[in-house]
Amino acid sequence: MTQNIPIAPMLAEGDVEAFLARDLAVVWHPCTQMREHRGELPLIPIRRGRGVWLEGLDGRRYLDAISSWWTNLFGHANPRLAAAIGAQAAELEHVIYAGFAHEPGLRLAERLVALAPRSETHAPLSRVFYGENGSAAIEIALKMSFHAHQNRGDAKRTRFIALENGYHGETLGALAVSDIPLFRRVYAPLLLQPLFAPSPDAFNAEPGETAEACARRAASALAALLEREGEHVAALILEPRVQCAGGMRMHHPAYVGEARRLCDLHGVHLIADEIAVGFGRTGTLFACEQAQVTPDFLCLSKGLTAGSLPLSAVLTNERVFEAFWSEDRTRGFLHSHSYTGNPIACAAANATLDLFAERDVIADNRHLATRMARAAARFVDHPHVADVRQAGMILAFELVEDRATRRAYADHPRRRALAAYRAGLEAGAVLRPLGNVLYWMPPYCIDDEALAVLEHANAAAIEAFVRCA
Repeated sequence: MTQNIPIAPMLAEGDVEAFLARDLAVVWHPCTQMREHRGELPLIPIRRGRGVWLEGLDGRRYLDAISSWWTNLFGHANPRLAAAIGAQAAELEHVIYAGFAHEPGLRLAERLVALAPRSETHAPLSRVFYGENGSAAIEIALKMSFHAHQNRGDAKRTRFIALENGYHGETLGALAVSDIPLFRRVYAPLLLQPLFAPSPDAFNAEPGETAEACARRAASALAALLEREGEHVAALILEPRVQCAGGMRMHHPAYVGEARRLCDLHGVHLIADEIAVGFGRTGTLFACEQAQVTPDFLCLSKGLTAGSLPLSAVLTNERVFEAFWSEDRTRGFLHSHSYTGNPIACAAANATLDLFAERDVIADNRHLATRMARAAARFVDHPHVADVRQAGMILAFELVEDRATRRAYADHPRRRALAAYRAGLEAGAVLRPLGNVLYWMPPYCIDDEALAVLEHANAAAIEAFVRCA
């Protein structure tokens, strides 16, 4: 007897209202107040993507200026990625990774180890543990760091240090080491309590202070914190170069270098969260390279598959790995996900690395970053833009009420951001403000035509933000 499974009818092209009615009846969308989707923040049904463009069910095109939550590298529906995914799906879609192995996972791990940032003074990253998304990678790194210390008999290391204004995900462990009140406040009773160190954010530099001096001042505060609490700390976690969800706040690489030195001094692991900034976003393949350091844990996701499929990887070194090597099963890292090392996702990641190998993506991105800077130049002297900052393929605009004093808008921040978002859409680009910050983080295939659209949409978004009351 067959089960009575309903078959949803296909929608007619352009039937947006029917689509929205069905969607809002059953789907709970992320990172939003769902009530807004029935009024001031309408959903946009997307039917296809091509390159930097998304096409709505109604036929309108939107420039994906945020790379679909910072994941997309080489454009939507990239034929090389699609072919790799299809070929792997036809051979092996999935197999349990506990006690089994497969070629896509092995090949990807070998390639990631070869590409990982290296320094002369630290052990190379030589081991890869797979997860399914960025938050999972952070959970893996936190647990692995803590457990490694425990296995080595250092049971007092139960704390973590994170940076003020940092963000690392929304599962409980990742959220615990994040400092974004909007996400953290409600769940505070469920979270472990980290130690927060001052952010090295260059926007907070004192008058006349360089970005490097600001970074070193923040590093001095970190040094004092480690001097007091270091013996109880398992790891320091940070986003090298850019604190993304915190408003695309950028810091000088000197901070990462000092953080590495201080972690070594106090026997603390350094966890580099490169989930958003890795794979060429900031001008080098990995942001840690700009500080010439090797972390103890490197967390990767998003661009790992160029935005095509969920996958994350945590790279670590032999010393950490050896802390778990034992005949005692309880000393092993008994952490798993059903889809760990999924072969299709690994094939997509390998195809992504193939694209990096076939041309100098980093050099190309530097040229693109220069063109982005030219497109953003008109906003540098805008009376309500206090800062235009850039790290490679990430460019951000700090919107303020008073440029001279840098006084931020305090009234109706959500309403202003929503007005900017909608104005950007009307002008043909997806710009998703982070509070008072507009930012560009496009795929690496953006061209001059799309940059012109982006510049125009940015102007419309700023105007809407300023005029909103």
